Amino acid sequence: MWRQCRKLSGSSTANSERALKEKKWDALVIGGGHNGLTAAAYLARSGLSVAVLERRHVIGGAAVTEELVPGFKFSRCSYLQSLLRPCVIKELELKRHGLKLLKRNPSSFTPCRDGRYLMLGRDKQHNYSEISKFSERDAKAFARYENQLDKFCKFLDPLLDSSPPEALQGNPSFNARLHNKLEKSAFWSHCLRSALTLGQNDLLEFMDLLLSPASKVLNNWFETDVLKSTLGTDAVIGTTASVHTPGSGYVLLHHVMGETDGDRGIWSYVEGGMGSVSLAIANAAREAGAVVVTSAEVSELIIEDSGRASGVLLADGTPVYSSVVLSNATPYKTFMDLVPKDVLPDDFLRAIKLSDYSSATTKINLAIDRLPQFKSCNLSHPDAGPQHTGSIHIGSECFEDMAAAAQDAENGVPSRRPIIEMTIPSVLDKTISPPGKHVVGLFIQYTPYKPCDGSWEDPTYREAFAQRCFSLIDEYAPGFSSSVIGYDMLTPPDLERVIGLTGGNIFHGSMGLDSLFLMRPVKGWSNYRTPLQGLYLCGSGAHPGGGVMGAPGRNAARVVIQDIKKQ
Repeated sequence: MWRQCRKLSGSSTANSERALKEKKWDALVIGGGHNGLTAAAYLARSGLSVAVLERRHVIGGAAVTEELVPGFKFSRCSYLQSLLRPCVIKELELKRHGLKLLKRNPSSFTPCRDGRYLMLGRDKQHNYSEISKFSERDAKAFARYENQLDKFCKFLDPLLDSSPPEALQGNPSFNARLHNKLEKSAFWSHCLRSALTLGQNDLLEFMDLLLSPASKVLNNWFETDVLKSTLGTDAVIGTTASVHTPGSGYVLLHHVMGETDGDRGIWSYVEGGMGSVSLAIANAAREAGAVVVTSAEVSELIIEDSGRASGVLLADGTPVYSSVVLSNATPYKTFMDLVPKDVLPDDFLRAIKLSDYSSATTKINLAIDRLPQFKSCNLSHPDAGPQHTGSIHIGSECFEDMAAAAQDAENGVPSRRPIIEMTIPSVLDKTISPPGKHVVGLFIQYTPYKPCDGSWEDPTYREAFAQRCFSLIDEYAPGFSSSVIGYDMLTPPDLERVIGLTGGNIFHGSMGLDSLFLMRPVKGWSNYRTPLQGLYLCGSGAHPGGGVMGAPGRNAARVVIQDIKKQ
């Protein structure tokens, strides 16, 4: 994996390193995560000279594959694909560049302590049959629930692939003001037409979903605890919120607005792990002429006397010059660490500093020597069954379980009974583990950044929490703990240190309603431009937010191209 990534990035060649120093680039991209690579691909395809500077030895950011246990390739952070925008896949021809999606069916399996289980997937009749085991009423309501969410996703779709209608910054010309007014008028007219198509009743339901706790939304639809909690995990994943937190309904919607090959709401594994997404985008960028360099940490932006960003200074002291700079780092890292002091307005810095970067997420990747056998599932056999294919929900049989886990973290301690989303991608992807053995990913909540009863820097404390998670799985799949060959664990401080996620927040900042659309990253700067001329934001801290979407990178590149054409 190490050799493959270096070869693809071109960082091992003296030519790439020499080119960095010897020319002025049209654009530099800080960070080789999937959004930075996406921006680079679009910029290069427009004819601009582009270099991507990645701090780590491997590209991908949080969408990365790493072989940390010999023979086992882990999707170390992000682990499923659905949100990657169809336009990005099509326009960059990512399938031609090696992207292969592996659809999961069934998509979820929730074992219960009472011996029952719930399995959901793409087959509507199968879903009806499964839910009917618990409630005939809920089985009938489920299709209506999915149809309503599908309507809301279609309503939001156009917003994801365009820059927000931000007010003009600085002192624009008359023509610029006129053009901006026309653009905003067209945008809001389209929104109004879409709202009229949706209708008043659905609009009210949409607003209820955005503003309400996920628990209220799901309680209004269903009566079965295990169904509600299975669906409710999408509302809290990657956040510090409880299902009872107002606004958590939007995060639920955010996680179902994706698709795989046109199938709405279907999540897939990626052959070779999530790093294959980043590698495919990097291939598209390099084919268009972009240079991707690893082990190239940026320490600071270079600012001209005129107050414009004109390049970056690498950690080794090397200056690299460019006409514009795009940052795929978090807003906090970009503006608080990389931009020199006394350059940005105080009110802007204050807003960035006070944004919510909190996280209660831990990711554990494991190598195991056999598949877990769930005692609630009569389909158990040595080979992979449908219960192993999708997301396996452990410890979330009801809202009370989920709320208790969140309350533990609120009190400053890791959840006593964590909420675990377990995946076994090697069931479908035969390229990431040795024959007969498997890769397991555990996405775990809730774990405070700074627990009050210990420290994540203490190996004993870390091991105790990992074993707590494995023991919880043992309750549902006896013997799981003894199948573990080795594991890698990323707590919130690890996600910050290793991947560069401020606070360990996987979204580059909260996905609350006060941090979306025109409010992302802060009011007045939602269109990828920044108060520093020549600096743009292209990561998940910009609209439309987190997840492996590619939308921030694509949208930011289009804004940059538009601005360059005006010069």
